[in-house]
Parts: sequence; structure tokens; C-alpha cells
Amino acid sequence: MASLHLSGIEKSLGGNLILRGIDLDVEDGQLVVLVGPSGCGKSTLLRTIAGLEAPNAGRIEIGGRDVTALAPRDRDIAMVFQSYALYPHMKVRANLAFGLKLRKADKKTISTRIKEVSEMLGLGPLLERYPRQLSGGQRQRVAMGRAIARRPAVFLFDEPLSNLDAALRSEVRVEIKRLHATLGATIVYVTHDQVEAMTLADRLVVLNEGIVEQVGAPLEVYQRPRSRFVAAFMGSPAMNFLSARVEKGRVTADGLDLPAPEGAAGGDVLVGIRPHDVSVAEGDAGGATLRVEVVEAMGFEAYAHGHVGGARFVARLEGADVKRLSVGDEIRLAIPGDAVHLFDPETEKAL
Repeated sequence: MASLHLSGIEKSLGGNLILRGIDLDVEDGQLVVLVGPSGCGKSTLLRTIAGLEAPNAGRIEIGGRDVTALAPRDRDIAMVFQSYALYPHMKVRANLAFGLKLRKADKKTISTRIKEVSEMLGLGPLLERYPRQLSGGQRQRVAMGRAIARRPAVFLFDEPLSNLDAALRSEVRVEIKRLHATLGATIVYVTHDQVEAMTLADRLVVLNEGIVEQVGAPLEVYQRPRSRFVAAFMGSPAMNFLSARVEKGRVTADGLDLPAPEGAAGGDVLVGIRPHDVSVAEGDAGGATLRVEVVEAMGFEAYAHGHVGGARFVARLEGADVKRLSVGDEIRLAIPGDAVHLFDPETEKAL
């Protein structure tokens, strides 16, 4: 395995600048997830690392070797696509062996590698089948097996689970996590799915319109977002935002009255509160007053949709609080001080 270093990567497509000076370091053995909305540049960045797209500017190093101008086959990478990219006329065994044959591996090496990946991914009973005879999850495991058999320096995954149903996504996600732990592989993984991103990543890279908004451990990015964009993108349902003002140690707005975080300067702010960080308040303690308009009940928990002042607001409540929910009610929400995020209303950066 090897480290990956990107410096000043720019890429234009059709006259539009898609990647705007990307700098990124992936350490040997890390699983780094590129996450962001559709069109943010994450798949273009992955294809640029793979050599399928040539950067307009910047440098790509794999294991300390400059590969910027090299063809994909010379970069020592393996890529797993969302469409599986299996050869339909070849059986599973031949698909697994294909990359090794291109590299002119001997028959003993090919046989050994196929045996290893088959045992690792449970592909033994499938070796004599054609791709059309496999389920989506089985095809994706074959695609991963083909990549693993090559033992590349870096694995690249381009939304590999997007064509699978929810149950299969969960199953294959666990397989990828297990493989990373077993192989100690260097992996760059692209997804728009936050569950995949949070559960798989050693480090998250949040992209927005071709720039890196934030890099960090998944919980760090979730708990300490550096911008409104990151705060809104990470988490489902999305973070609630309200225009407010910090004055005399309080954060206030129509329907909102909270203690200001320590060190908060006075003035206009944008307040961020996650739906999961609230509960029904006891007594007259400060918090937020939610006018309930829609209730999504899901057994033990429920989502209450409505407004706090003039701003849309979603609260996730659970246990006994769920029984108190009724459309048309006004409920007082308790909000812990450490759950209040403040952003500059102009720059939208965290304060």
C-alpha cells in the first residue's frame, strides 16, 4: 500500500472549473471518504486520481512517485465502479483473473490470488457463473475481488453501493469495512450517502463546488462543522438554522432564548441546532417554542416539523416525549448549551 498526495489539483470540463485547487494527503492504510452533493466534483476528483481525467493544473503523487502524467495502468491503482464494470462474457473466475493476466502474472500466482479473494469474499460457489447469473451484491463483491487480487497501492471506490437496495448496501458496507481492516489498504471512497461516509471513513473530506470545505474524523466534522454548508450537509434530518442575535450573554430570536456559548461576541448570528439535540422542556426554562405542524411517528421516536418564530424547524423526540406530540400544539424545547452552533451570517463560517 502507499500514501497519496494531491497538490493544487484543478480540472475544467466544458469550460467550467470543476476542481478548484484541491490539496489532500491520504496516509498509507487510511480509508478516506470524499462526500458532498451531486456536482461538487467528488467523482471528477477520483477519476483524476485514477488517470481517467487529466488535471489542468496540480500534482498527484502515489507512494512518493509523481504519477500526474502517467496512464491509469501505470499508476498502481484499482478502481471499483458503481456499475460493477464486469465482463459479461467471462465467468467470475476469469473476471477475477483479468487484471493479473494483463500484468502477465504466472498461472500459480493467479490461482493463489483467486483462492485468497474467493475465501475472503465468499465467492467460491460463484466462480463458474456469469455476471448475469449474480445478484447486485454478488456482482459488487466480484468487482471488489478483482481489485483486491491485483494488490494495488491505492483502491478507488466510486459510489460502489448506489445501485444496491438498502439491505444489500448495509451488507456490502460491512464487507468493505472488514476488508480495510484485514488488508490495511489505502482507500479513497466517493459517496453522497452520509451513513456510508460516517461509518466507513477514517477521515472525511467534505467537498462543495470543487473546493474542500473541511477534512477531519467523522465525529469531528459532524460535531464541529466549520461552515454552514458542512453543518447542513452532514446529518439527517439537516441542521435547523435561525437568524438571531447575541446580547448580554443570551442568544435570542422570535421563539428562541438560549444562553450564549462561552466567548460568543455580541451581534447578529446564524444559529444552528440539530434535530437530535433537543427534548421537551420541563417548566419555563429557556429554549425554543415549536409550533407543531406535521408529526412523523416511527414507534419509539418521532420527528416534529413546524416553525420556531418564522423559521422552519425539525425536532427529533423519543420515548415519553413522543406521546406528547400533537399537530397544532406549541411545545417548549430544551436545548443544551453545547448543542448550539453559531455562524457568521455573512461568511457562513463557524464562530
